[in-house]
Amino acid sequence: MVFDSSGNLGLGTADPSNKLEVNGTIRSKEVIVETGWSDFVFEDGYELRSLDEVESHIAKHGHLPDVPSASVVESEGLSVGEAQKIMMQKIEELTLYAIEQNKRIESLAHENQDLKKRLTRQEALAAGSLSQP
Repeated sequence: MVFDSSGNLGLGTADPSNKLEVNGTIRSKEVIVETGWSDFVFEDGYELRSLDEVESHIAKHGHLPDVPSASVVESEGLSVGEAQKIMMQKIEELTLYAIEQNKRIESLAHENQDLKKRLTRQEALAAGSLSQP
């Protein structure tokens, strides 16, 4: 254990550069991380990317937009708070995509129902069972 003159505590490391630096596993009942959150996704003016844009980004970069690549995380690490914030942003974006898709499905279901009614009416007219208006 090392406690340096800057007030940094190191466990399993001789040269800590953070207030608490552990070279090994940490077990805890709870960790509280205070960081920004992702509710900005629900604010007016938030530009939700189209799924085509997301697909293109994944094809080009191999990871989701606004998410660091595996190589960046491996080389630089990723704070727990930042990871949670990014995951919540993606969950909230997925919720918006699901809402949008649900609206499209409902619209298509109504359109399909209307077309079925029209087709039934056309078939009845063609069969001569209904008089034309």
